[in-house]
Amino acid sequence: MPQQTAPGGTQRGAYTFQQQPKVVGQKNPSKYRNPNSQTVQAVNIHHDKRVVKGSTYAAQVVPLSAQNELAMIERDQKNRRKQIMRQNRRKQEEEQKRSLTPEPVEGRKHIEIQTEQYLEELTDKVDELTAETQTDPMLDRPPTPKFVPFKSGRDAETQIEEGDLFNFDYEVQPMLDVMVGKTLEQAMLEVMQEEELQCTSQKQLEFEQRRKEEAIETQRLEAAEARRFKEKEARKKQEQDRLRRERVTREKLESRTFSKRFLGNLENRVFARLEDEGWFYDAVEREVETDFMPWLTEAAEQQLDKMRKTRSIVDELVRMAAKKAESLTSRPEA
Repeated sequence: MPQQTAPGGTQRGAYTFQQQPKVVGQKNPSKYRNPNSQTVQAVNIHHDKRVVKGSTYAAQVVPLSAQNELAMIERDQKNRRKQIMRQNRRKQEEEQKRSLTPEPVEGRKHIEIQTEQYLEELTDKVDELTAETQTDPMLDRPPTPKFVPFKSGRDAETQIEEGDLFNFDYEVQPMLDVMVGKTLEQAMLEVMQEEELQCTSQKQLEFEQRRKEEAIETQRLEAAEARRFKEKEARKKQEQDRLRRERVTREKLESRTFSKRFLGNLENRVFARLEDEGWFYDAVEREVETDFMPWLTEAAEQQLDKMRKTRSIVDELVRMAAKKAESLTSRPEA
């Protein structure tokens, strides 16, 4: 099999790396992913919410109850994420505020030691032991004893001379400086806060005084405007009364003129109309018209009826006589 040379100059087998080696990026030590990061990670397509799951022929109809449940689940998840981020931020702030161990004295260094009650040997490989046991399944389980880890490792001791571990005069100086500085800073902040509160109170009093003056001026302007409005309304009412009186007077004058013109010749016209309608008549003439003339007409009609009946009887007698005469004349000829 032919040998190939890698870019580094070493002999390799049948395969050669064509890409230059690079340093692997440091993993994010944070437990949770930063939601604001723009890093795009490869995700399985089946976990993408935009991909339709199930049959593509049937309509994806989500009931209203399921929509409400999905909205509630999303809202709960969002609130839970916000709460977790808030807790992480609070933990980080507490860790930042937590006082760190002061720097070691010149010529010494800090080391990590165990401060637990039970010491145990720290090793990379955990000791394992295989054991078998057979117990009666019907027996009651005895109470679990308190866990006491088995002591492992080798005891060691260290001799600490006087002045080696802690120098009060040297170590207390930075702490005292910090305490004094913090006390002075807090006192200055309190004084500034009191002065700010005093200025705020003064400004508030000035604002209240100015607001009261503005309220008084507003009331005065409102009273003046109300007085002008009342005066205007009174003038309008007075003018309306005057116009109404003038209209009533004018209507009265027009009514009086019309009445005089209408009643001036009313009597003559009334008598003429009554006379035309027959309310004024002569008694003799009225009696002739209502009594005599109807009686005379009725008597004439009766007389005419008698004459018509007499004439009809005479015509009948003449006709009968003629027939008899015709019968007598026709008999000898036979």
